[in-house]
Amino acid sequence: MPTAIVGLSGAVIGSFVMMLYASTHFANVAGPDHTPPAVSAAPLTGVSDQDRIVSAVKRTKASVVAITETINGQQVIPVDPFVQQFFGQQGPGIIQHYRGEASGSGFVYDDRGDIVTNAHVVNPPSGARLTNLTVIFPNGDHVPAHVVSVNVGADLAVIRVDGYHKLPPPLSLGDSDKLEQGQWAIAIGEPYELAQTVTLGVISAFNREEKVQAEGGGNGYYDFKGLLQTSAPINPGNSGGPLIDIDGRVIGVNQLTDEGGQGIGFAIPSNVVRTVVPALLKNPGVHQGTGTGFAGFAPVNLSQGIRNQIGYSGSNGVAVYIVEPGSPADKAGLEPGDVILQADGKSFDSADALRNYIASKKPGDVLHLDVWSQGVKKFVAITLEERPAEQQAIQQPGGQGQGP
Repeated sequence: MPTAIVGLSGAVIGSFVMMLYASTHFANVAGPDHTPPAVSAAPLTGVSDQDRIVSAVKRTKASVVAITETINGQQVIPVDPFVQQFFGQQGPGIIQHYRGEASGSGFVYDDRGDIVTNAHVVNPPSGARLTNLTVIFPNGDHVPAHVVSVNVGADLAVIRVDGYHKLPPPLSLGDSDKLEQGQWAIAIGEPYELAQTVTLGVISAFNREEKVQAEGGGNGYYDFKGLLQTSAPINPGNSGGPLIDIDGRVIGVNQLTDEGGQGIGFAIPSNVVRTVVPALLKNPGVHQGTGTGFAGFAPVNLSQGIRNQIGYSGSNGVAVYIVEPGSPADKAGLEPGDVILQADGKSFDSADALRNYIASKKPGDVLHLDVWSQGVKKFVAITLEERPAEQQAIQQPGGQGQGP
């Protein structure tokens, strides 16, 4: 099923709608070292879930903002559509400049004016320039902002408003590792240009992987792993807004909607935010990698057909289907047809499990593999690099996923 990033990506919007005034106001408080204070109060007891949901929204929505911007770029307009069919995208055309407006959502992260949102909300397409970046607070204030840092691969970004004395309190981050399937999930943002809107659902699944077509088409795509799946509607404009729990803690950042699956949305887990955002604040700029380990080979489950093809009669392991030329795996001597018996002393019989294990490691880590190779056991040490944000699709048997 095709998956689409919602919010700014690909959307040029002609006008904006102001947020509603927040029904509650908060003091400008902050935790030590600019860390988010506990805006969410202690769980309410003796009340219904509906009361707790309403209370959580009231306590947090003042810190959820709209983000608006102007995009200046250029596009090639074909002189003759019929001629374009023969020349393709490189055919004759007229370069036409365009100027459009777009919007997304975000939330206050700390007391310095840092606001977390999606990278695709504030990272314009290639050849375009972003201007007039503005944060609209629920009290109606329009405050100029600037981009601090962007991680394209993680689809997270930090923007900042300077010297805003009415800054609402930062939202507190929950522990996404402790989430349970079926618990309430509340999405807050700016869907369809409407004033601040709340949608409700549950956490329906974990560790989802979604591939999204990269800018410009072709075989390039972004491979987002470890996403939360929720039934809370995440509509255009919701991108970058918080997904909160029933106690008002941020458990995810709204990111994707599945066009082919009604009522299915995806969010970046809060524990990813907890790791990526501090790194972005320490290293300003645009980062194209994902910050996760990359080996450069495609594993595949051992079917009987693969066993027969490579002559392997062992009872366990994961086969190597493709090794990307020039990748860390290629440099370390891993070859197609090898069987990985263990990785760092751990046994794997599932290609997905091995992929997830490698993705949990960082660039620079060394992956130690025990390998069966054409009847001989060998040891391979792969020094992981940073996984590129945009990747090329690898066709594998049985529709299995991209390699680590």
